[in-house]
Amino acid sequence: MPQHDAIATAQQPGLDHWLGQVAEGDQRAFESLYRASASRLLGICIRVLHDRGEAEDALQDVYVRIWRKAAQFDPARAAAATWLATIARNTAIDRLRARPQHQLAPVELIEAMPDDGDTPLESSERAGDRARLDTCFDTLEPRRRRLIRAAFFDGATYEELAQRVGSPLGSVKSWIRRGLLQLRTCLEP
Repeated sequence: MPQHDAIATAQQPGLDHWLGQVAEGDQRAFESLYRASASRLLGICIRVLHDRGEAEDALQDVYVRIWRKAAQFDPARAAAATWLATIARNTAIDRLRARPQHQLAPVELIEAMPDDGDTPLESSERAGDRARLDTCFDTLEPRRRRLIRAAFFDGATYEELAQRVGSPLGSVKSWIRRGLLQLRTCLEP
């Protein structure tokens, strides 16, 4: 998953709002925006530059650009997280291009660089595991399936689920526990 997609999936609810306030010169909104996005934007800079110190310098440039360009952000064209990630990526690339040529690693070192991507075997195994999980999930009673999805994929608490389905908390916990046991039995080799 590209870094800008990762930050988009972790979209903070206040990014749009903070960017709007930053466009008006609000320093507190800028601080909030920084706290909510700095670690992800630093990660983008590190991935491009492969040097933490230089990435930290680039991050300062990123926030200067954000401060200056906040009024250009249009939520109808892109998510705030995507817009921020694009600025970080472009700033890091600009720094990379500005490096003197002698600082660039030789092409021959590409073989020694770690590849964080899955091998074809790992991708195949992951697809097989996913297919097994989907098959086992389909064997669950619909109510248990919905509760487990809400609890583990949507992050709903047991209390919230009990309120949603109008059932006692103990019953909801029991349904989820039985469903998980059924999944475990199905997934065992």
